[in-house]
Amino acid sequence: MEKFQIFIQLTRLNKPIGFLLLFWPCVWGLTLAYYYSGETTLFLKYTILFFLGSVLMRSAGCIFNDIVDKDFDKKVQRTKERPIASGKISVAGAFIYVILLCSIALLILLQFNLLTITLGMSSMILAFAYPFMKRITYWPQLFLGLTFNWGIIMGWTSIANTISIEPIILYLAAIFWTLGYDTIYGLQDMYDDEIIGIKSTSIKFKNNAKVFVGTCYSLCVLFVLILCLIMEIDKYLLALSVFFISTLIYQIKFFKIDNPKSCLVAFKINNLTGIFVFLFIFSFTIS
Repeated sequence: MEKFQIFIQLTRLNKPIGFLLLFWPCVWGLTLAYYYSGETTLFLKYTILFFLGSVLMRSAGCIFNDIVDKDFDKKVQRTKERPIASGKISVAGAFIYVILLCSIALLILLQFNLLTITLGMSSMILAFAYPFMKRITYWPQLFLGLTFNWGIIMGWTSIANTISIEPIILYLAAIFWTLGYDTIYGLQDMYDDEIIGIKSTSIKFKNNAKVFVGTCYSLCVLFVLILCLIMEIDKYLLALSVFFISTLIYQIKFFKIDNPKSCLVAFKINNLTGIFVFLFIFSFTIS
C-alpha cells in the first residue's frame, strides 16, 4: 500500500487536472478531423486511446520532471515532500516507472497510422527537454505550450493522415492558452523560484501578470476565431464560443498574485475551458 501511495504521488494521478490538460488538445484535434471525415468509429476508438496515452505520458513526465528537479523541489515549500525529493523512492526506482509507463504508451501509439506514430515519437524530444527549460530561459511555459498541445496535430493526423492549416491554427491558439494558464500556475511558487534561480514567465511578468495572461488568452481567442473564419462557421455556432471565453475572463479576474490558492483555483478552471472548447468544436459536427 505504501508503494502504491508513492506511485500515486509520483504520477500525480490524485491530481487529474494535469493529464486532462494534456488530453483536451488531443480531443480538439481529433474532433476537428471528425468534422471533415465523419469517421464515428475511429473517433470513439481514438478518443479512448488518446485518453489512456495522456494519462500514461503525463504520469511519466511528472516522474521525469521530479528526477530532474529533485534538488530544486527540496527547497520549495509546495514540493519538498514529493517522493524523490523527500527520499521515499530512489532516482533509479523512479526511472524504472518512467520506462514502464513509456513502454505502455508506445503500445498505444502503435495503434495509429505511421504519420501519427512519427509525430508521437518526435514529441518525446519536447517532453523530456521541457524540465531543463526553466534553467535556461524565462519562457519555459512557451516550451510547455509547444509540448502539451502537440496532441492537436496528432489527433488530426490520426484520422486525416495528413497535415492541414486547421489543426495548425488551433495548435497556435492552444500554445497561447497554455502560456497563460501555466503562468498563473507558476505564480504559486514565484518567491521560492526567485530565490533558487528558476526562471519562468511568472517571474518575468510578475509586475504585470494579469496583463500578460490577458494578452495570451486574447491571442488564443483570436486564433480560434481565425479558425472559424477559415472553416466558415455559422455565426450562431460561433456564439457558443462565449462559454469558453468566459472561463478565460473569469480566471483573469479571479487570481491574485499574492494569493497562491487563488492561482491554483484559477488554473484548475482550465479543465472547464478544455471541455467548452471541445463542445464548441463538436457542435460543428452536428450542425
